[in-house]
Amino acid sequence: MKRRPAILVPSLLAFGFAFLYLPILSMIGFSFNASRLVTVWDAAHSPTLKWYVALFQNRQIIDAAWLSVRIAVMNAFGAVVIGTMAGFALVRFGQFRGRGLLATLTTAPLVLPEIITGLSLLLLFVSMEQLIGWPARRGIVTITIAHISFSIAYVAVIVQARLVGFDESLEEAALDLGARPAQVFRRITLPLIFPALISGWLLSFTLSWDDVVISQFVAGPGSSTLPMVIFSKVRLGVSPDVNALATLMVLLVAVGVVVSSLLLQRREKQRAQEMRMALAE
Repeated sequence: MKRRPAILVPSLLAFGFAFLYLPILSMIGFSFNASRLVTVWDAAHSPTLKWYVALFQNRQIIDAAWLSVRIAVMNAFGAVVIGTMAGFALVRFGQFRGRGLLATLTTAPLVLPEIITGLSLLLLFVSMEQLIGWPARRGIVTITIAHISFSIAYVAVIVQARLVGFDESLEEAALDLGARPAQVFRRITLPLIFPALISGWLLSFTLSWDDVVISQFVAGPGSSTLPMVIFSKVRLGVSPDVNALATLMVLLVAVGVVVSSLLLQRREKQRAQEMRMALAE
């Protein structure tokens, strides 16, 4: 009876990983396929890098990728700033008038269907253009605002989770020692919640980079993001250069996750070393 669970758990774990990652690995393998048929392996001429060369010569994809990167970066910074303020208000300010409304508005994008969010934002931008003349047209500005509007919710939830277990006695001790509130936030609060901010930034960047539905509603002529271009290509049939593009996107995400993990580990080690030195003194 003890031996069966010992075999069952690793088997289920292996099946789960295979179910998740085998399709990705097969896609990466077929990105080096010489055949134009993405499901037929050309053993005589494969592996090859010609689809990667063709990808970097495709001006439409390069422009869409650069646009997606700019939007994702602006969205990540905007969502972190606004989401952090919302998280602080919900955790630190106690019960105040409008708290329930703020909490509802902050978490609403987590449960609303994307098509509803996209349609409502489209109607908002059209109404604003008719009333005040801004935004003059739909494009990078409207896409960025739309992405920030739903990314705020994720950052606020992450920051709230970090602040709930925050030791406020550290801030109180700094205030007792004469530090100003701005200094306490900059030298104590911000470093302690920094991992949550990095997580929120990366999540916001990924959500913006990956979004298709909302972007379809708020984008205009000449502002097609990379997921929109990929989606339009896939509807006409998967081409080999799409496999190459998806492989590069997987590689980019993997590198980002590894680098952020190493930076967070290094920061944790530095903080632990500083605490040991402070205790030794």
